[in-house]
Amino acid sequence: MEHRVDEIDKRILYYLAQDARNTAAPAIADEVQVTPATIRNRISTLEEEGIVRGYHAHIDYERIKGRVTYQFSCTAPVTDRDRLAQAALEVPGVVTVRELMSGRANLSITAVGTDTDDVSRIASQLSDLGLEIEDESVVEDEYHHPYHPFGPEDAPVGPSMTDFMSLAGGAEVIEFTVAEGAEIAGLSIEDAVEAGLLSDEMLVVGIEREGDVLTPKGETEIRPGDVVSLFSKDPLERSALEVFGQQ
Repeated sequence: MEHRVDEIDKRILYYLAQDARNTAAPAIADEVQVTPATIRNRISTLEEEGIVRGYHAHIDYERIKGRVTYQFSCTAPVTDRDRLAQAALEVPGVVTVRELMSGRANLSITAVGTDTDDVSRIASQLSDLGLEIEDESVVEDEYHHPYHPFGPEDAPVGPSMTDFMSLAGGAEVIEFTVAEGAEIAGLSIEDAVEAGLLSDEMLVVGIEREGDVLTPKGETEIRPGDVVSLFSKDPLERSALEVFGQQ
């Protein structure tokens, strides 16, 4: 009989996806009003049913000298896709293989190499398996977030991103919509800076409101629904944008 995932299970899955290492059974138990033992038993059941397949470290290989992460988009014959996916995982350097439901590029393979020769070796071994490499690129970064519908109703939601531009020297321009209930909503730009919600490295360079484009000034108020263009001299951490999201 297929396991029925209820609201308690969904909440457990939300917090495991958010940070499995620091997810404490008592904290979830308090929220959903059951005992910590119940939460631990639920987690065990989710593991046994194969809904929770494992817990993996999110490793930044770029921080380890001489390592670069590559993404290969490959095509495998549909009848051999499962077998080739498993075979690709055995290639030294390959760390993730995803099967995709598509006609072409139906395998997405992530690999870590030490240099271009090593990456070429990985590509050659994948080709030798019978995979056709459609595209390959360097992975700059990867971000994760738990599935919102499984989380609590008051879980923070980040601003809705509409555009992004990376500039020379690490600077960035990000465009997003300010969420209802955002911490910064209702404050002027000047007040937001004084409150520490906008750092010195962040500059509001544009605001679009109800079809009108405003020239931001210190006294300009930031409102829910505003499409804000934000310039930063340094790459922005996602946490820096939380004040524009739903609290």
